[in-house]
Amino acid sequence: MNMAAAGEKGGSRPGWRSLGLCLVLLAALCRGSSVERKIYVKLNSTAPCVRLLNATHQIGCQSSRNGDTGVIHVVEKEDDLSWVLESGPDPPYMVLLEGHLFTRDTMLKFKESTRISGIAVMYAKPPPPEGFSPDLPCPNDGFGLYTDQRGAQYSHCNKTLWNPLGSGMSYEDFQFPVFLLQDENETEVIKQCYRDHNVPGNGSAPQYPLCAMQLVSAMHAVTSTVTCMRRNSIQMSFSINPEAVCDSLAGYNVWSTVRPVNSSGFLAPEEQVVVSAARLDGRSFFWNLAPAAESTVSSLVTQLAAAEAIHKAPDSQDLPRNIMFTFFQGEVFDYIGSSRMVYDMEKGRFPVRLQNIHTFVELSQVALREDSSLWIHTDPISRSNDSVNVEVEQLIDVLKNSSKDTNVTLQEVDQSQALPPASFQRFLRARNIPGIVLTDHNATYRNKYYNSMYDTSASINMNYPSGLSKEEALNYVTEAAQSLTDVATLLARTLYQQAGGKDPAQIKVDEKSVTRMLYGFLVMSNNSWFQSIIRSDWKGHLEDKPPQYYVTATSLGSKPTPNPPTSFLISVLANLTGQVVNYTKEECQSPDKATDPQRELYEYIWVQGPLDNNTTTRSPYCVRSTLRSHLAESPAFELNEWDSTEYSTWTESRWKEIRGRIFLVPSHQLEVSVPCSHLL
Repeated sequence: MNMAAAGEKGGSRPGWRSLGLCLVLLAALCRGSSVERKIYVKLNSTAPCVRLLNATHQIGCQSSRNGDTGVIHVVEKEDDLSWVLESGPDPPYMVLLEGHLFTRDTMLKFKESTRISGIAVMYAKPPPPEGFSPDLPCPNDGFGLYTDQRGAQYSHCNKTLWNPLGSGMSYEDFQFPVFLLQDENETEVIKQCYRDHNVPGNGSAPQYPLCAMQLVSAMHAVTSTVTCMRRNSIQMSFSINPEAVCDSLAGYNVWSTVRPVNSSGFLAPEEQVVVSAARLDGRSFFWNLAPAAESTVSSLVTQLAAAEAIHKAPDSQDLPRNIMFTFFQGEVFDYIGSSRMVYDMEKGRFPVRLQNIHTFVELSQVALREDSSLWIHTDPISRSNDSVNVEVEQLIDVLKNSSKDTNVTLQEVDQSQALPPASFQRFLRARNIPGIVLTDHNATYRNKYYNSMYDTSASINMNYPSGLSKEEALNYVTEAAQSLTDVATLLARTLYQQAGGKDPAQIKVDEKSVTRMLYGFLVMSNNSWFQSIIRSDWKGHLEDKPPQYYVTATSLGSKPTPNPPTSFLISVLANLTGQVVNYTKEECQSPDKATDPQRELYEYIWVQGPLDNNTTTRSPYCVRSTLRSHLAESPAFELNEWDSTEYSTWTESRWKEIRGRIFLVPSHQLEVSVPCSHLL
């Protein structure tokens, strides 16, 4: 590691005393990137904490405008905190924090101190065994069914605290940068620099030059969504080159039906639809880091497998009721996707209306079953209506009947218990709909890592033998795959019977599909199956690492770009439930040029196709399916109600750059960067 000092001479400590040398180095830095590489070691594998805003608050982290710099000090145990908080002679400090100490209590100590300039968090391996959830103990509080105005006895998780491990750390506001170090080699480089230069010796302070770190994550938006959207409006109205300071969190819901539905029309009032729902997004403390294995992917994959099984049933197109599969985006941020779909249904802008919904079945965290148990949750308020209660009881009977010959033990939650956080709550706010939510927990979450960086494939028992090739791992049946195949079978047979099907025994879920989906959605998207079924213009989304399920930020007035998980979901759903049609690429991408009289009932996707034998050439083809995408942006932004308490108001601050680097500093004064214009 080739590092030199950066800065201006100052201080009385022994070390580098040549002001001329420092000026030469800084001047060289200003002139050329090749010299900069010798002075600084850039951190290339980090995940920052960024600023988010809602109607009343700002949360997250930010650096000062030009970044924050400090001497590095490694904190590996509680006793190390006193050095950076009290006794260390060289503040401000950049704390290299051991992962198991990354807690709300520790972070609040840093927040209250004036001696901290930033935090670099080490990823804990293994994850904290006691659990770690920076989310709230009562997720989505105030935006579901139970509020102070409706179902007040259940509001604020009064009777059931769903996420007791939730520290709420993700909802704190930190006025210094916080980065996660994602590469062990980079972490070791920082530690070695610390050991070489910063470790106190024989009870005395370390001598300059010292190893320092700079983290840059200055945020443009401040205070709240109300403030940043007002500033956006002013910029758009009066600036020649407007620059927004924040963007709404938005993306796409994905939905499909067993029988095709004309998306430009409406179902007749007498047409009934059975809705199956799962969420599509997750989050953690750090930006775009949301593995979401248990919280999201377990349900998403299960629902996809059920959709495939039902579509393969010979009588699926003749069922008395249609089945609609929905995947809601932005749900962790106060139900963005589900509230938008309900809003559009009420406004007559969605082909299915609320009165068309016969029953509602939602999956929410289903991978960590204890003793094979799956719990049935219902809403005590809507069940006080006799007709709704009868329908709910009939649905529960169908569920129990469907669990036969599966390794699933169904249990009912006490009827007096409220629903857990779920998209279904947003539908119940608008209309009493018979429905249930299926989970692996009776009361508190079994997921110890809810909405955290540790909610990974390993947390749901996706373990692979060593030595497997990528192709072998893609097709290796894990315990998680076996378990979720059982849950998918239960779901598929339930939906089939709710739709009027008479032969549920014929509904069989393909374990191979579950296995490959779990690998692609949780381990590595860049695999042979995803490569063959994805749209060619989305192939850049494929990576040799797990996808991340953070919802994207979108400029107001612009259409969101599907994030990688959404593109994978669309590709998989089309593959599992669609049909290959003999269209040219031009016809597939512009169906109005095709001769299919039913083209308005379908979506068409031109996919890459499999590799030809022993070549790098692919055989692309066109897939026709009933899947559709639906804008998932909070109605608050359409209504310009930026202070709404009815709808989500989450926005993400814009920033100019995110970066981190380490270097040697010859004195305390030189921790502050000197502009190049002062030197040249």
